[in-house]
Amino acid sequence: MTKEAKEKKNKKDMKKVDKNNKKKKEKVRKETYFEGVRNELAKVKWPTKKEVFKYTMATIIFMIILVGFFILLSILMSAIKGAFN
Repeated sequence: MTKEAKEKKNKKDMKKVDKNNKKKKEKVRKETYFEGVRNELAKVKWPTKKEVFKYTMATIIFMIILVGFFILLSILMSAIKGAFN
């Protein structure tokens, strides 16, 4: 078999594989997909209202600290800039 003949055969084989993969992908049913989603969501440990409140407060406090840090940094940089003008 020549090199060209082998390449043609490989291309044909690849096309067959592609067609088989497309057929398998098309066979996935919506019901099966949503059953899987439902099963995965059942495994999730959802936070309680108390936990959500606690994490929300921690986030808000952290953001306030960051805002304060950047305000102080801005004031400091302005003072430094004013000292050299």
